Amino acid sequence: MLVTVELPDPIARHLHLDGPGSSRRALEIFALEGYRTLGLSRRQVGELLGLSYYDTEEFLKRHDAIIPLTMEEHQRGSSALRNLIES
Repeated sequence: MLVTVELPDPIARHLHLDGPGSSRRALEIFALEGYRTLGLSRRQVGELLGLSYYDTEEFLKRHDAIIPLTMEEHQRGSSALRNLIES
């Protein structure tokens, strides 16, 4: 899908969307905001940006966009790990 957005020049400059790499920068802003508002998963961020799992993690860390896991998510991960070790 192709999305086109018009921005006033001062805003484009403020967001660093007025030079080389501006399309990539816009995509990164979109991905970060989607992730921060819980609309996109980590996997979806990586898919959107064409990044591996580890590159996605680094990207999110670099932009302070790590959302802490809930207690339920920790427990599910612990259970899965325990099952893997015991099998």
